[in-house]
Amino acid sequence: MTNKLSSSEQYLWDYIQENLADIPNLSIVKLSDDANVSTATIVRTTKKMGYSGYTDFRQQLLARNKNNSQYQNLEKVDHDIKQAIFKNKYEVDNTLQMLNVGSIEDAVQKIRESKDIYIFARGFSEFIAQEMLVKLQLLGKNCVMSSDPNIIVTMSRRIKREALVIIITLNGETKELVAGAKNAFSNGVSTITITTNEKSPIAEYSEMVLLGYKSQTSYFPDYEVRSRLPLQVISRILLDSYVIRTKKSSGV
Repeated sequence: MTNKLSSSEQYLWDYIQENLADIPNLSIVKLSDDANVSTATIVRTTKKMGYSGYTDFRQQLLARNKNNSQYQNLEKVDHDIKQAIFKNKYEVDNTLQMLNVGSIEDAVQKIRESKDIYIFARGFSEFIAQEMLVKLQLLGKNCVMSSDPNIIVTMSRRIKREALVIIITLNGETKELVAGAKNAFSNGVSTITITTNEKSPIAEYSEMVLLGYKSQTSYFPDYEVRSRLPLQVISRILLDSYVIRTKKSSGV
């Protein structure tokens, strides 16, 4: 992103990402009507995202789709199913774009240096935390994981400075996780937070924040069961990078 998007521009860009399969067939006027924004906002937004304008954005999108044979089979898929498929693709694509290589390197170094590692997560994020726990233990790290709110708060008060806390949270607003991060921060313990909300309360108490992209679309609007795919992608990249760096340093 070349320039920071305003709230209306960010809304439009999120709308475009959620409906990207339709964009090649939409004129700027039709997109303006569908997204309820002005054509000027569309032009301004696409320019900020590195294109010369909406026409350039559409043309590049068309060219990419035409040359990308791996998605040709989607032409026969129901429109709504296609949107669901692309929703997941864009979450991954945007998460990869947002990842900072330097932050991954720093996080890997923290894992290497830490004698004890504590992983905290709640809800659906627990599945990712459990996978990280098993992999880190297989890699020889002394690692424990908790999803119990009382244990998280109590344990975080007792963690020693030499340890590392990894928190996995979609919105970064779960009160027990925020309390755990705050307790660790007060004790001088390093905390890595994997989240999709850079402005979350937990970020204030995190030494490092690995940020992913969360889609605004949910197929379960009545329940808080949004996709943790961005968190899963980040956790896998982090652990794969740790293995790569560990093997190189040991000469394997």
